[in-house]
Amino acid sequence: MPKKAREMTPTEVRHFARPGRHAVGGVPGLLLEVHATGNKAWVLRARIGDRRRHISLGGFPEISLALAREKARMLKDEIRKGIDPLEQRETLRAALARGRGITFADAAARCHKVKAATFKDGKNKKLWLASIELHANPHIGPVPVKQVELPQILQVLEPIWTEKPETAMRLRQRLEAVLDWATVAGHRKGDNPARWKGFLDQVLPSPQKLHKKKSFPSMPWQSIGGFVADLRQRKGSAARCLEFCILTASRSGEARLATWSEIDFDKAVWTIPGERMKAGKQHRVPLSKQAMELLKALPKFQESDFVFPAARGGALSDMALSMVCRRMKIEAVPHGFRATFRNWCAESTNYPREIAELSLAHAIKTKTEAAYFRSDLLEKRRPLMAAWADFCDRQQAGAEAVPIRRAKND
Repeated sequence: MPKKAREMTPTEVRHFARPGRHAVGGVPGLLLEVHATGNKAWVLRARIGDRRRHISLGGFPEISLALAREKARMLKDEIRKGIDPLEQRETLRAALARGRGITFADAAARCHKVKAATFKDGKNKKLWLASIELHANPHIGPVPVKQVELPQILQVLEPIWTEKPETAMRLRQRLEAVLDWATVAGHRKGDNPARWKGFLDQVLPSPQKLHKKKSFPSMPWQSIGGFVADLRQRKGSAARCLEFCILTASRSGEARLATWSEIDFDKAVWTIPGERMKAGKQHRVPLSKQAMELLKALPKFQESDFVFPAARGGALSDMALSMVCRRMKIEAVPHGFRATFRNWCAESTNYPREIAELSLAHAIKTKTEAAYFRSDLLEKRRPLMAAWADFCDRQQAGAEAVPIRRAKND
């Protein structure tokens, strides 16, 4: 016969602090669950059919010792009658969910699961849902998604619309996406109150008038040679990656995640897969003599295919390149060197605008232009990238810039 537990008093329960599950007596199987954080809860251990189950009765002190014992007795009576309390709870929850519909938080999680495959990297995938959990769920997370209307959307957006306009605009787009998903999935009907045109534009100021988008800090093209000369004195994978970014006018993420399998040494071409490109399309980069020399001088590691691996393995972080700039005490950021390249193209060469834009992997803006530019013009871009690398080489630290002017638009 099992040993009968001594009945604890309310005072003993209040001061009991040893983590774990402890019998409190009074009702067989009634346990006080003490967490390492000090929080306490009630649990009833009972056999239902051929399975031993643990049934939550609520937290302490919200549920007192006396009330916990009373609830435990009632549940044990139900079990003796052949009723499974846990199964009964699930049935009630399902019925409630059918009546109320799924909550906004549930809809956001399901929408995010569908969209997850379209994100280009894990960071954006996390930020998408994190912004909703931070700004929206505290206000409308528990609200049935079919009941979310304009007042609820304003409750979420108004606190940050003027203070954090960029965050608010991204959040609005995500709210719109969640409600669109819920409508198509049959969880709500009617117009989307998170839509800008015809809804929010009537009650919120235009985001374009609230702020001007800030450009990434960049370096004047006249100073790039001196900087590159100093950069080449720096050791480490991050410094070489930043130099490669400058020579190829590429984005940080494109270079940091570059692998040796993407480099064609025979043709001097770096092929970046579409999933790593902002436009989602494969991009070929003609490699200058300087870029090729940089790559050939790099060590290769059997345990990593990354061209610029981190010291502890894996890929370099975006902060690693930013820290190189900070240590060299410049205001420019890695992405800003793309603007340096573009300004040099415009002010110091006669290359066509389209060649410069394609070198930056920018999409052709108009449909008419796009219809004619079906090629990536790789060989047209090659002399431009060679001229850029030569320009970086010709500059010495502290020397004046010598503009390059080409007679032909090749």
